[in-house]
Amino acid sequence: MRAKHLILTCFFFFSITTCIYAKTFYVSGVNQITMRTGPGLGHKVVDMVSSGVKLEILEYGKEWSMVRNSTGKTGWVLTRFLTEEAPKSLLVERYKQENERLASKLSAVEETARTLEVQNKELTEIAQKYKQLKDASAGYLKLEIKHKALLEQSREQEERIQRLERSVKSEVKFALLSGAGVFIVGLIFGMSTRKKRRGSLLS
Repeated sequence: MRAKHLILTCFFFFSITTCIYAKTFYVSGVNQITMRTGPGLGHKVVDMVSSGVKLEILEYGKEWSMVRNSTGKTGWVLTRFLTEEAPKSLLVERYKQENERLASKLSAVEETARTLEVQNKELTEIAQKYKQLKDASAGYLKLEIKHKALLEQSREQEERIQRLERSVKSEVKFALLSGAGVFIVGLIFGMSTRKKRRGSLLS
């Protein structure tokens, strides 16, 4: 029972240690170091790790530390060749990549700005053409209204002329009829007067 308890305690301690040291370190001070199957020079070499390579610490020790590289391979390396500070060359590369990323992003933003400028110019031209069409349409509507008004006035004047013509014709007919009547009455009156004169002369 005590042995089981001891095993659980060791496992728990190992888990805590792993969690505490599961962070990033970098290889520094040499060109390459060996990654071995165990904490000691007598263990087999499983990989060579170059300076500046990022490693994940699984178990940290004063002499040897258990690490995992970017490919997932695990092994033991000498702790004195590890540092938490990123190498300057790596920082320079990071800054270079970040600068390239920002430059690319700036280029994309500038391209978007140029595209928006062109679109804005096109929209301005469309707005101006729309205003011109709107003004022209308003002018056309005014002309159409005026044209309809003139047509209405022309129709009214034509009807008035027709009424005047009918009125004049009626007056002319009446005048002709009146003149003819007066002439006939005068003729009859003249003939009657002549007969009376002739009758008085004969008697």
